[in-house]
Amino acid sequence: MIAERSTTPIPELDFTAIFEEQRRRYRAAPYPPLEQRKGNLEKLESAIRSNHEALLEALRSDFRKSPDETEFTEFVVTLGELKFARSRLSTWMRPEAVETPLSLFGSKAEIRCEPKGVVLILAPWNYPFYLSIVPLIAALAAGNRVILRPSEKAPATRDVMAKMLAAAFPANEVAVVGGEVETAEALLKLPFDHIFFTGSTRIGKVVMKAAAEHLASVTLELGGKSPTIVSQDADVGHAAARIAWGKFMNGGQTCVAPDYVLVHESVERKLLDKLAASIAKMYGATDAERAKTPDFCRMIDDGHFKRISGLLEDTVRGGAKVEVGGQTEAAERYIAPTVLSNVTFDAPIMQDEIFGPVLPVLAYRTLDEALAQINARPKPLALYAFSKKANVLDKIRNGTSSGGTCINDVILHLANPNLPFGGVGESGLGSYHGIFGFKAFSHERSFMKQSKSSLAPMLAPPYTKMTRAMMALLEKLPS
Repeated sequence: MIAERSTTPIPELDFTAIFEEQRRRYRAAPYPPLEQRKGNLEKLESAIRSNHEALLEALRSDFRKSPDETEFTEFVVTLGELKFARSRLSTWMRPEAVETPLSLFGSKAEIRCEPKGVVLILAPWNYPFYLSIVPLIAALAAGNRVILRPSEKAPATRDVMAKMLAAAFPANEVAVVGGEVETAEALLKLPFDHIFFTGSTRIGKVVMKAAAEHLASVTLELGGKSPTIVSQDADVGHAAARIAWGKFMNGGQTCVAPDYVLVHESVERKLLDKLAASIAKMYGATDAERAKTPDFCRMIDDGHFKRISGLLEDTVRGGAKVEVGGQTEAAERYIAPTVLSNVTFDAPIMQDEIFGPVLPVLAYRTLDEALAQINARPKPLALYAFSKKANVLDKIRNGTSSGGTCINDVILHLANPNLPFGGVGESGLGSYHGIFGFKAFSHERSFMKQSKSSLAPMLAPPYTKMTRAMMALLEKLPS
């Protein structure tokens, strides 16, 4: 049986008073200099490194998560993002000179990224450290003041982060707020300048509606059923290994995990066998070994366990075949790494994002058929394709829409800070990572300086033949 999570709850904060103080401080100094922002990023890095072991233990307590998996999925990518931002911040902050058209002869123009102000980060539970701290890095780099509300579903990690950040920053710069769902609802009533939310599409709509009351901008990192296409020419062994790794990492509780696989019917059996072999290699050759391995994560709570196990049972009852796994243990919140075949698109497991360690595999006859099935559903956060042929990959790229796409691998595109990470349609709004995160938390303010040689006075009343001649000339000028 899973032990009770060891955590000392963080003290409740008067977040309304903190918000007002952060807003007062922002208005008094709305454009923090480079040195202050770099200093904040350095303080954050030092705090993370000092609390490394405590965070590892907290994540193990919340998920029974492998320290080795945690190291990559929570720390390596987070520290990489932090160092990337710090080393490039001076360039990002530099005003960008832009051209002016001939009709504005004599003027000079530039764009400067300015902080939005006081921002709210609503973080999820599935990667409770990474998905809290990476948006925080972007917000601090952009010069904002931040209230961070981590998920109550990962209390041990939340409480360590709260103590860590309270020791590194005064509450008028960064504050961590605990509480249950009611706290998040109350926070959404405050007039933040920007809200950054990671979570489900359903709650994303609630956040966007609340933001509209104050005309706050939003970044919504949502989810959806991210498909994987395995074509008949693919390296099936490689595809199976990468899909199994990405699907079962964090117990399948990953927003960009392969949600289901569309495989050409000619290589379906080979893929199923290779998936079974990959699972055996990673987690153990038998059901008993997989249940005991320290390298496989548990479901976050009883409610999530019941939802996933119920979908699995209903789908198998409807005719799906369990190729691997299928075992569940409520006391351990354990659902075995599971692969299903003979799944239809109307099966229970195919109606919503799974967010657990169950992988449906569906066969297709033609690529057009596969693309049509993908396009009949909301645009996913990620799309994966395995093929050796350029024309196949081009057809997939040009025939679909998704937040991001990774070819011949899964998930790793989000580890590149030079790429924007975000969704489209029901999978999200806006993007972040690297400069895209900096801009998500910035207002791009335009500046134009006019000289005395401006043509503007010639366009003022009283309007004459000369005015009309000038208008005609301007219409003919190149842009």
